Amino acid sequence: MIRASFNDNWQFRPKVNPFAELAGTAVPFQPVTVPHDAMLTRDREATMDGAATAYFPGGAYEYRKTFFTPEEHRGKRIMLEFEGVYRDATVFINGNYAGQRPYGYSRFFIDADRFLRFGENNQIRVECRTHQDSRWYSGAGIYRDTWLLIGDVVRIRPDGVQVTTPDIDTERAVVEVATTVENDSIDIRTVELVTEIRDAAGTVVASDTAPVTVQPGEPAVARQRFYVRDPSLWSPDSPALYTCAVSLTDIDAAEVTFGIRSLRLDPEHGLRINGETVKLRGACVHHDNGPLGAATFARAEERRVRLLKDAGFNAIRMSHHPMSTAMLDACDRLGMLVVDEAFDMWTWGKNPFDYSLDFPEWWKRDIEAMVAKDYNHPSVVLYSLGNEIPEAGSATGAIWGRRLAEKVRALDDTRFLTNAVNNLLALLPDLTDLRAQGEEGTGINTLMADSGFDVNAVAGSELVTTRTAETYSMLDVAGMNYSEIRYATDHTLFPNRIILGTETFPTRIDDNWRLVQQHSHVIGDFTWTGWDYLGEVGIGRPQYSTPDTPHPTFTAPYPSLLAGCGDLDITGHRLPASYYREIVFGLRGRPYLAVQRPQHHGKTVMSSRWAWSDTIASWTWPGHETAPIIVEVYSAADEVELLVNGRSLGRDPVGEQHRFRTEFETAYEPGELLAIAYRDGVESGREMLRTASGSVALHAEPDRPVITADVGDLAYITFTLVDPAGTVHTAADRPVRVDVSGDGTLIGFGSADPSAKDRFDATERHTYQGRALAVLKPTAPGNIRLLATAPDCVPVEVLVTVEKPDR
Repeated sequence: MIRASFNDNWQFRPKVNPFAELAGTAVPFQPVTVPHDAMLTRDREATMDGAATAYFPGGAYEYRKTFFTPEEHRGKRIMLEFEGVYRDATVFINGNYAGQRPYGYSRFFIDADRFLRFGENNQIRVECRTHQDSRWYSGAGIYRDTWLLIGDVVRIRPDGVQVTTPDIDTERAVVEVATTVENDSIDIRTVELVTEIRDAAGTVVASDTAPVTVQPGEPAVARQRFYVRDPSLWSPDSPALYTCAVSLTDIDAAEVTFGIRSLRLDPEHGLRINGETVKLRGACVHHDNGPLGAATFARAEERRVRLLKDAGFNAIRMSHHPMSTAMLDACDRLGMLVVDEAFDMWTWGKNPFDYSLDFPEWWKRDIEAMVAKDYNHPSVVLYSLGNEIPEAGSATGAIWGRRLAEKVRALDDTRFLTNAVNNLLALLPDLTDLRAQGEEGTGINTLMADSGFDVNAVAGSELVTTRTAETYSMLDVAGMNYSEIRYATDHTLFPNRIILGTETFPTRIDDNWRLVQQHSHVIGDFTWTGWDYLGEVGIGRPQYSTPDTPHPTFTAPYPSLLAGCGDLDITGHRLPASYYREIVFGLRGRPYLAVQRPQHHGKTVMSSRWAWSDTIASWTWPGHETAPIIVEVYSAADEVELLVNGRSLGRDPVGEQHRFRTEFETAYEPGELLAIAYRDGVESGREMLRTASGSVALHAEPDRPVITADVGDLAYITFTLVDPAGTVHTAADRPVRVDVSGDGTLIGFGSADPSAKDRFDATERHTYQGRALAVLKPTAPGNIRLLATAPDCVPVEVLVTVEKPDR
């Protein structure tokens, strides 16, 4: 089917009661282009139960669009594709109910032709809502791409081309292509199916032609077997891609991208890709794009994947729902492995109005949608059936788990299955006894955040072993959240069990990675989280003990906005935890410097286990001259020396035996801070921080000087406040105002301030630690001009060229 973007010319408003509107209560529609996050347009509210969604309120919304359908399309099959609508989407065409989808993360199709008026304008209306149904910032509205599909009565089914590579060696690869052809006519039809396999250069490396006879209303699956000589194999280090182009002569055509790669799994070698063992250096990631909210643009997804890979990750676990098509495409191109997750809940709700209310009726269709979306993506190596499902330790939970597992296997037996089990939750309803260890009313997350509560001890108990035995037995890989205590013992108890740390505390990566490397049956570690996110506010914030708050709390009060626990912040800037992880992974030879904020010196830290130390990579602390200050140095070397303005503070042992870190206490004095690492007494690397001094300048830098007017492309403009030498001035924050003109528009503007009150759709934002980020969307080929101003700074201008799309 011909597939065209349907993103333009929508209108949006909060949903209005039609009877109230008849009585004169009118709410005007506003023009929007989707993807669009309706929740991000709302003002935040300091509500008691708003921490999960960053204090953005829920609501009901409606979108409408008028579009012309030519007379010549009469007799065609016309469908609408929605990649994601949050949540409880209901679609009307010309006032007629056309379909719905309760789950906010599933792609779905609407058969539209039966409701259309040909040769006239038609109207589509989409209603959706969100209300106490998520544990994180979900966003709302039509937040992913929409498409219009037009085809003949005989056509290739959407998602009807599935490619597998069942047999691979160095000389040739077998590529099997299954194409589903549909026939909605009243006659038996025989069509000619032409299939070509092309390499990255576009050269045809295999082809075949075959007749296919299709009965009315009975789809036909045509299977073809190809042999690709000297195949280029897809892997994280070399993500080679091929294209499969399928056509029904003079009728229809489809094209999919795939990779040739093999997957193997066993306790002795772990996960093997193309015969090579791969350990997953994993990042858990929520779906929001920071200043863009939940709006999913292809460039935003690609940028996030690239930055995560540059930071040392080779795998992403999408938490806790199916990944967007745009991110999957980026993972394919860039060589990022994927654990795609189906649900955050099954039959037991985690919020009053969440998907558990719809799960029993809709789970099969949502599993089908996830697998159909993922099938041809070589980056996807594991499907996860769920996250911290409370039923996992019960008999009925095991029944549900087996249903889901076998459903996935029936649809796709080429990947492996896991389930991210929190062994603490597997003890329900015994958790009432565990709560007694904490304060009255303490929730599970708060218990886990408290360093006085031993999560691992519970996870390693014999009761957990018994309760989870059936749940783990039906999986290819036992996914375990915060349960590394089981890695060694389970290899003895269950010799065939393969384990993946599906969610772990960032502060334990050194111990966890040692276990991953030590045990062949443990295939990787996924930190919570790789990228900071909106909602679950403050779980990774620094906390200090006071008489009123002697224990850490899970979330923070309004105006907290961010979780505060990512290796990268919401603008994509790498934080100290990221560089520490890179050192632990063995990917960074130089040491790294992180400085604790001097204003908290001497206080008792009581942060949660999701929190890194309260540090930034800065030696600019005006007002704290001569005050005591602690410098952290991360390194895999034998020892490190710290020098302040050329004066040595001595050498300390570091490396794996010392958890790859050490601390030096000194008095703050402006100038230069230098760390020198040594191996066997010989310098192996150095890192320096300089104090920002002198006048402050506003610097603006686009991520790319040239973009395209293609669907989903964006330009990211990074703002930094710098001194004359280019050192970022982390203590000179000020408001930055932007004016955008030409062939583009500002769609997001923000910083990594964890408690910012500024709106992301404003034209003025305060920097945070000297940084801010603006996101521009092209509207047509040409040029986008951005003028930025800040107090006591010379204005700066950025020019981004927008080229025509290649196609």
